[in-house]
Amino acid sequence: MDKIDKALSKLVSKEKARIKNIIKALQSGRFDNLDIKKLKGLENIFRVRQGGLRIIYQTIDKEVIILKIDKRKEDTYRF
Repeated sequence: MDKIDKALSKLVSKEKARIKNIIKALQSGRFDNLDIKKLKGLENIFRVRQGGLRIIYQTIDKEVIILKIDKRKEDTYRF
């Protein structure tokens, strides 16, 4: 089980559904209506905010790679 699957398994079903919809939107290139912000000091790494949850992802040649899914806390943005 990779880190993303493990993070999803810890979420309640309502949160899982929201996260899966956001991931599908990112992979299809639909960035509208998403709270996206580029992370400072990091190249091509962004975060999507959904309530208390954060999805950290990287774009490489228009491909979206999910790096981390976590609830907002002090070490959320550490890799």
